[in-house]
Amino acid sequence: MRRKTSRTRAVLSGVPLILLGMYLLLALATGRPLRALAVELIGVITLWAIYAGRFAFNAPLVLAPEVLWFRVKDRARPPPLGAVVFTGSSTIAHWRFLADDMAPLPVVNRGINGARLSQIAHYADQLVLPHRPRAVVLYAGENDLAGFLGSRRQSPEEVLAAFQSLCEKIHARLPEVTVDFISIKPTRARAASATAFQRANALVKQACAVDPRLNFIDAVPALLGADGRARSDVFEVDGIHLNEEGYRILTSVVRPCLLARQ
Repeated sequence: MRRKTSRTRAVLSGVPLILLGMYLLLALATGRPLRALAVELIGVITLWAIYAGRFAFNAPLVLAPEVLWFRVKDRARPPPLGAVVFTGSSTIAHWRFLADDMAPLPVVNRGINGARLSQIAHYADQLVLPHRPRAVVLYAGENDLAGFLGSRRQSPEEVLAAFQSLCEKIHARLPEVTVDFISIKPTRARAASATAFQRANALVKQACAVDPRLNFIDAVPALLGADGRARSDVFEVDGIHLNEEGYRILTSVVRPCLLARQ
């Protein structure tokens, strides 16, 4: 059975509570002074806060730990060359059943929680190009436009520029590869950014229309209800991340587009 809890939400909220419980149990079991344990606990929580706080920054450097982790994994267990590389933010990172949903197409998931499109473009030479993909599927731009933890909100024009930068990097090495941009999804939790989402989607769609190597996959209509608003039944409780039903819908839109080119 598919797990319906948002991984980011569960981790960010659950880890501090687990750590606190472990330290309290340790204090009771060992009889160590609570003051000493409190100092250690504060240190651990501080390190965790530093990690979680990276979501507030737009600089590419904040993704370096995840990018390095992917490189380590690739060395230990190289993914297949010539697969379809999915990259972008948490919508890709949380797609836990991506391989099953896209079968029989081979896929590589290189999504990173909290990523901006500009950050993915910066690391394209490490996240995408080493896999020599047959195609690249991208979902990003939502965090750029909506901001996160007080970060600066970027404009739709900046999102377009980041998309073009990513495509230029890919096509400089792999000129025939198709880049598929999944439309930025409507969300009730980020309704204030709806106009920016629509504008960015329109700009990227226009850019894709003039280059046969670029493809705009419009998933927005499938995620809207009869009232024209984002459906409430396709998101986790945070109102941002897709749940099982949301990914089923996304699969029904994305997979046929990829298979049609095979």
